[in-house]
Amino acid sequence: MKARDEFYSAIKGILDGISKDEGENLDRAAEIMADAIEAGHLIYVFGTGGHSYICAEEMFYRTGGLVPVNAMLDAGVSLAFGAGRSTWIERLPGYSQRVIKSYGLGEGDVLIVGNAYGINSATIDAAIEGKRLGAKVIAITSPAFSKQIPKDHPARHPSGKNLFELEEVDVVLDNHMPLGDAVVEVEGLDGIKVGPSSTMASSFTINSLVVTVVEKLVKRGVEPPVWVSSNMPGGDEKNAKYLKKYGHVLKHLL
Repeated sequence: MKARDEFYSAIKGILDGISKDEGENLDRAAEIMADAIEAGHLIYVFGTGGHSYICAEEMFYRTGGLVPVNAMLDAGVSLAFGAGRSTWIERLPGYSQRVIKSYGLGEGDVLIVGNAYGINSATIDAAIEGKRLGAKVIAITSPAFSKQIPKDHPARHPSGKNLFELEEVDVVLDNHMPLGDAVVEVEGLDGIKVGPSSTMASSFTINSLVVTVVEKLVKRGVEPPVWVSSNMPGGDEKNAKYLKKYGHVLKHLL
């Protein structure tokens, strides 16, 4: 089997696992989000370091995605300002508490914490702070990975806790990422796998959640606020009402 075929098979297995096993938790999380949107609250999403940052970007200003999403696009944990810097900051206790506060998260809102590994300080602190501020907290992570990392690993939060087991988290969505993230063994390359899985796994989980939220809102008789592509005819006109309504509350929208 060619490496790319092995990669396809592995990714398909992960996505099939999410679809098969996470339905109940996706429904629970979607109910929480639909309640918040119907009540006029916001969905906040924080991808707490490295490529988990993509979680926030994937939900924000996205064609076919929800409008009232306040993406926490913090420069500190972005690779754009230094990959090593991002790794250092995501391990810094207390940092994400400041980030959460700066975005105005509050009572009745929802915070989605996306981190495939689910062990570092930025991730754990974000979930704890979100709950302290009165938000519902949804985690997207890989319990299978977290369980296998030693408690004294330098990437861990000082408490040694895992995101998926925090009492502050209302719903855990398992993205089924395996230990090590990469899924393909190439003959002749001993001891190292290639082909990371976490981005596709988390993006699939996120968008499965989004379509479920929209479905629930429609069934309630609530018009879901959804972006359309600005590159399509009439797209700018359809999005204009949302830019006007949410431009002052979504930090990175305008």
